[in-house]
Amino acid sequence: MRVSTTTPTPRVQHHDVLSDDGTRIRAWTNGADGPTVLLCNGLGTSPYAWPALLEPDCGVRVVSWYHRGIGGSERPRDRTRVDVDAHLEDALAVMRAFEIEHATVVGWSIGVNLAFELAVRWPERVDAVLGVAGVPGDTFATMLGPARLPGPVARATALSVVRLAQVAGPALNPVTQRFHQVPYLFDLARYTGLMLPKADPEAAAETLTAFFALEWRWYTHLARHAARHPRVSLSKVTQPTTLIGGRWDVFAGARSMRTAADRIAGARYVELGASHFVTLEHPEAVHAELLALLRRVPS
Repeated sequence: MRVSTTTPTPRVQHHDVLSDDGTRIRAWTNGADGPTVLLCNGLGTSPYAWPALLEPDCGVRVVSWYHRGIGGSERPRDRTRVDVDAHLEDALAVMRAFEIEHATVVGWSIGVNLAFELAVRWPERVDAVLGVAGVPGDTFATMLGPARLPGPVARATALSVVRLAQVAGPALNPVTQRFHQVPYLFDLARYTGLMLPKADPEAAAETLTAFFALEWRWYTHLARHAARHPRVSLSKVTQPTTLIGGRWDVFAGARSMRTAADRIAGARYVELGASHFVTLEHPEAVHAELLALLRRVPS
């Protein structure tokens, strides 16, 4: 494992990890002391979406990585190697590099798919699962949850938006990559409904700055492959599990999260007054649920 000398802030330490197919993955850790947590982050999301886990006294050692072609991770030579199986290879490569035999796995958004796939395919390596604002598989069918659209309609609508963004990518990039220069833009973003005003202003600005720096054609390429991931067989999940949904989340319907929790023996479901950005709007509550889940892990 080669340690990178570039770190955006002292809270995050970056490392380079080689995945099974030779793709160089940029991993990161919060450098804190405590039980190790493997974080499967949202698609294209930076560490700064988790402000409570970047504090030195958060009580958990977080290890995570950036998706292929994002945040310093290399694009694979084969462009089709951005499906769930490829992301799982990256997760296991990160675990090997950090010498993690087993850990509690946390997923946010699309990362919930990876967290539950790890739990089902490699149960001996997953102690517990915390899923935040995400449904395990067929994620696009649960989008636009507050509108209560039928799954096929929601999926088709979400995919249409992704395809439009992919076509418009070259025109969008010069605009979105300058958003950080617009005064008060990130403050206004907290009043859009996609993100709520209670989101931490500094963390929201850091998160959105990283997100708007993405190359949109590549990001939508990743999203379209993620949309092909089928439902996970939740009856096979035996680990302690907590799911946290946002009542006004338009990307992962709270109702779908609640029914997913019902299919997992002993799972805890928590619904917060939040958008998709639960970790920015209720960082303390999410942190508390993580610590409570860790206490449920057998010694």
